[in-house]
Amino acid sequence: MNQILLIDDDDNLRKVAAYNLETYGFSVLTAASGNEGLEKIKISKPDVVISDVKLGDIDGLSLLEIIKSDFPDLPVIIITAFGTIEMAVKAMNQGAFHFITKPFDRDSLRQSVMKALEHINLKSDNITLSEEINRITGTSGIVSVNSAVRELLETAKLAADSNASILITGESGTGKELLARVIHDNSRRSKRPMLAVNCASIPESLIESELFGHVKGAFTGAVKDRKGKFIAASGGTLFLDEITELKIDLQAKLLRTLQESEITRVGSELTEKIDVRIISAANVDFSEAIQNGLFRDDLYYRLGVIPLHLPPLRERKDDIPGLIEHFLRTLDFPGGVKFSDEAISELMVYGWPGNIRELKNTVERCVILCKNSIINKEDLRLFPIKKQEAPSYIPEIPDEGISLEEVEKSLIKKALEKAGNNQTKAAKLLKIPRHVLIYRLDKYKIQI
Repeated sequence: MNQILLIDDDDNLRKVAAYNLETYGFSVLTAASGNEGLEKIKISKPDVVISDVKLGDIDGLSLLEIIKSDFPDLPVIIITAFGTIEMAVKAMNQGAFHFITKPFDRDSLRQSVMKALEHINLKSDNITLSEEINRITGTSGIVSVNSAVRELLETAKLAADSNASILITGESGTGKELLARVIHDNSRRSKRPMLAVNCASIPESLIESELFGHVKGAFTGAVKDRKGKFIAASGGTLFLDEITELKIDLQAKLLRTLQESEITRVGSELTEKIDVRIISAANVDFSEAIQNGLFRDDLYYRLGVIPLHLPPLRERKDDIPGLIEHFLRTLDFPGGVKFSDEAISELMVYGWPGNIRELKNTVERCVILCKNSIINKEDLRLFPIKKQEAPSYIPEIPDEGISLEEVEKSLIKKALEKAGNNQTKAAKLLKIPRHVLIYRLDKYKIQI
């Protein structure tokens, strides 16, 4: 049964309106003042609020502002005997669902309440539908309207049901582990665990035991046998983050494990068969690591049967508004805090070196430290947000015009020359990903 809260300091109106609404099957709570009404909202959480403008303690429009700040999804119907167009406009601008002038008949009030309830149900259905779409499509937790990311998700879904090793690359904070989780959750292994190991956070002396396990007495402190992550993730997925941090000798052991589907615990000569899907990730350029002798090329090819690259946030800025809304919802902030259009525009100028993780932290910081329900552009000055600086090199444009392609080709050639034809270094000089440089080389038919 839907619950209605009626706030009015007129005893007779409260009794009559409450009776009429109850005859239509609603459960009705009443309050004689704004403060009493606020307390009942907090305790009873009604579905709809009906409030008079003239109250004994709080002006009805001020009460509306408080309600919409603390309970943004709660529909509020405003009633008044002194209605004007200006007042109605003000009430609607503050978020009132409907504005009714006295005297009103019982059916008008019922229809307003019914429409408010229909609005709530439709909004709830949309949220449920959205969650169901995310579940079916396997994109739950990943928010994106960006075409490149959506295409990446399609590839990830196709890859999910295979046992092929997947290598996810991308800068720190782009969501590599989240993508790995989506792949696992949409695979036939989803009922088994996905275990994550950050190869950079475990001491070199312990990482082998962490992955492969050890037997009692294998080294000082090995007082009993221990299963490693490969055994613990049996039937499921093992996510190896920052895989390039593994030392060369351990890379050789990992390669053999992948080729033979078996492991040998530290201190043991016995092999054990494993059944685990490997998803690995890194935030560095593999070609440079391989060229410098820090990573085995044969292991790279084995890990990257299916390569997936997550673009940085600066290359998918069309996702920023949706991500902000997602964080405001999932971080469960009370009061319905929102970012103004101007604030969002300001955030879209920033380069986001920390990517999505930095954006999430910024949203949380803004909400915690700002006192208003709307975060404006001026509020962002409280935080270390800086606009990307314009490039210092801008060629003069002659009167007859200039070919943008020729300028771009010239810059690429100069970067390659300065980098000694090293594509990785040239890409860094141009501040673009290596794969983008390779695309440009092919597009302009630039030979190295």
